[in-house]
Amino acid sequence: MTASPRASAPLPQHGLPTGDLSSLPVGPAEQKLRAWQRRALAKYLQSSPRDFLAVATPGAGKTAFALRVARELLHDRTVSAVTVVAPTEHLKSQWALAAARQGIQLDPTFRNADGRTSTDFAGPVLTYAQVAAHPMLHRSRTEARRTLVILDEIHHTGDARSWGDAAREAFEPAHRRLALTGTPFRSDDNPIPFVGYAPGPDGLLRSAADSSYGYGEALRDAVVRPVIFLAYSSETRWRTRAGNEISARLGDVLTPDVAALAWRTALDPKGEWIPSVLTAADQRLTQVRRAMPDAAGLVIATDQAAARAYAAHLRAITGVAPVLVVSDEPGSSARIAAFERSSDRWMVAVRMVSEGVDIPRLAVGVYATNASTPLYFAQAIGRFVRARRPGETASIFVPSVPVLLRLAGEMEAQRDHVLGAPKRPEDEIWDDSELEAANQELSEPDEGTFEALEASAHLDQVIFDGASFGTGAATGTPDEEEYLGLPGLLTPDQVTTLLTARQAAQVARTSKAAAAPKSEQPVGLSTYEIRAALRKELSGLVAAHHHRTGQPHGAIHAHLRDACGGPAIALATADQIKQRIDALRAQARR
Repeated sequence: MTASPRASAPLPQHGLPTGDLSSLPVGPAEQKLRAWQRRALAKYLQSSPRDFLAVATPGAGKTAFALRVARELLHDRTVSAVTVVAPTEHLKSQWALAAARQGIQLDPTFRNADGRTSTDFAGPVLTYAQVAAHPMLHRSRTEARRTLVILDEIHHTGDARSWGDAAREAFEPAHRRLALTGTPFRSDDNPIPFVGYAPGPDGLLRSAADSSYGYGEALRDAVVRPVIFLAYSSETRWRTRAGNEISARLGDVLTPDVAALAWRTALDPKGEWIPSVLTAADQRLTQVRRAMPDAAGLVIATDQAAARAYAAHLRAITGVAPVLVVSDEPGSSARIAAFERSSDRWMVAVRMVSEGVDIPRLAVGVYATNASTPLYFAQAIGRFVRARRPGETASIFVPSVPVLLRLAGEMEAQRDHVLGAPKRPEDEIWDDSELEAANQELSEPDEGTFEALEASAHLDQVIFDGASFGTGAATGTPDEEEYLGLPGLLTPDQVTTLLTARQAAQVARTSKAAAAPKSEQPVGLSTYEIRAALRKELSGLVAAHHHRTGQPHGAIHAHLRDACGGPAIALATADQIKQRIDALRAQARR
């Protein structure tokens, strides 16, 4: 690593005596830095590194930190130019506007064909795709001036070899490189350029951040919102190409292929899951807007056809057409910007509004996509966590799928990019496309191999701070409304207190009903309806048992099957399901 001429300069030239964070200079256009930003800036100025990796949870203020570093280096002439590289076109203008507020003029309209920027600017804002299209052009620009390169969401350089190789080729001669990410972990072994790796206790190489600020820390500092996950299960039914009809309950322990089709059936806009969950989400948004009048919701869809169908459902539910964003084209960027400034209730986007897009009023989300990698999930949830004032919460509606429930329960876990790590079985099962595909539109599915027939919706559980609450609730019932009606402004402790109280009330009602004499089954119910009701009851008991013991839902179902006998829940008879209900109730009474 090349030593910087500035490395040996005495720190007082920055007004920063060793150990004193309070004396960092503050410019007239700059807002006060948060504690983590000041710590990171102090470390940067004290060490003067050529490469620096800052990992901070979405919404924590990585942009403000990076621009403060840029201002310092420009001010003392350590660098004479700044280049910012971002994942998407929309973020280019966002970076330029943020920089202008700090007195740094950047050009978001730079084109490779032009080859240079006006002298009005300190440098351009590029996309990784632009760099990959002409890396030697950007290498030449970087060599021509002492340049600070800010690599926003640098994990994108591991998306494809072309992006990573191009970034390395273009910016290897940079005088300084500042890498930023909110999600440094990846599920592949492509090293991220300009990031150091160090062996962990298990001998595997892990990305080594120079500054880290996780969601748990940010939550304690009230920098981000607490996230409440409302998981909805579904009784699904579909027809295969061979004409066979298959039923499965979303969230049960299923084979990978059956689980994937159950999930896909639930997300089908022709079923009942989507309109039921959208109705619940809109009800939750109404409640949140009582405390946050401009609060907005975002539905994340898998493809264009689904997005348009979901938008039609929302229009029927609310009476107003939502904003529809189906690609990363310039027109979509303008719609995102207009939505950010408006008080409109809903936006529907294909897959996601790209990471880093700053719409602080987003407070309610519907995760209506089958993307399941930890990286994608974290990026999506990051759109909702930026706090504006104390007490704001985020509410995310998700399919009750084990991999998503696990990710929701691990919100506060900090991860690094690990090279050579073996995948867990569930990661092999949910092997969907990675980062590049996550910000692109998917091709339409082959409808000839599959036909969704039915998908109901049922509130399975509420997840907050790694714990599961609730014993299940049918849509449109008072039990569901108790969770949808949580106040819009709550501290994390208040969220836990209210969810615990609501669960205790549910358990008390369930216990009272169980103690009463059982009436005979109503006449005229079909076997399907009887089994569906019993499976909902069992699901609620399993959720309550999970919260009491911490055992995974799948492990509880497996134990009941071992104890009571019979096949997997999808194939169990009504009597076999009743036996498992009785066994779980007996265990709860002990």
